[in-house]
Amino acid sequence: MNRNFLVIDPEKDLAAIKGVSSLARIKLLKELAKSPGININDLARISGFPQSSVSTHLQVLEKAGLVRTELQKARKGNQKICFAVYDELIVSFHSNERALSANVIEVSMPLGLYTNNAVTGPCGICSTEGIIGLLDVPETFMDPERMKTSLLWFTSGFVEYQFPNNAKLRGDSIEIIEISMEVSSEVPGTLANWPSDIVVSINGKELGIWTSPGDFGDRRGAYTPAWWKLKGSQYGPLKTWSVGPSGTFVDGHRISDITAADLELDSHRSVRLRVEVKADGKHPGGINIFGRGFGNYDQDIILRLMTKS
Repeated sequence: MNRNFLVIDPEKDLAAIKGVSSLARIKLLKELAKSPGININDLARISGFPQSSVSTHLQVLEKAGLVRTELQKARKGNQKICFAVYDELIVSFHSNERALSANVIEVSMPLGLYTNNAVTGPCGICSTEGIIGLLDVPETFMDPERMKTSLLWFTSGFVEYQFPNNAKLRGDSIEIIEISMEVSSEVPGTLANWPSDIVVSINGKELGIWTSPGDFGDRRGAYTPAWWKLKGSQYGPLKTWSVGPSGTFVDGHRISDITAADLELDSHRSVRLRVEVKADGKHPGGINIFGRGFGNYDQDIILRLMTKS
């Protein structure tokens, strides 16, 4: 099941911090997570709070973007039903967003915060300190320690991330969306000539295929820790997928006709990113994704939203 989460910067997301600063509001959020689409009367009954208090708390939560409400027809007039926008809230003291200019939003997603996956072995995840879980066991990808992941690899399948659509929260329209990450093919050991077709999708729409040339191990990655064996994957090229008004490009090379408008970004509160290797692809050569502390680029997966001026 997909999980929808929000990474909170406590210096910037003051409305969200205020929203969860009350034990009563936290209880209401938990009730909404268990019973989405509940009306205010039932929410008051289940929570044990007066209806007037519930309405006041919901106003705070809705203003913070943590709750959404809808009007539905009832026996007598309309009733307001409520939903929690997020399943999880993560408070991060490392800023995950920085403004590059007035119309550019950048969000860095830690490699282990994927919300969905289905992979085949050989596969594995590791932190900068060591291997997480068991090698070549796909179930390891759900190990709670995955949050520390700095390198992951698999033969076929996908990992999926859910970024906050902060442009929509600001009321801005997105013109261009970019995804940047360090990736390579995956083969037991390493092999520079080992092509792999990597498919990136946004909000369920496949952007096209980029073919990784190989799995690189001729030298240790600039940030790859010393404990990682030299015979393993060391680094990959830093690639940028860019989707704008005229199509989809990887490092400036056009790969498809998919435009930003096709992704319907303005209609979604989040941006769902899937990185995939199809078992039946022409070059099913696996994938390594390098995060902060591995490879040649000290970064995780970066999303950039370029809004209309």
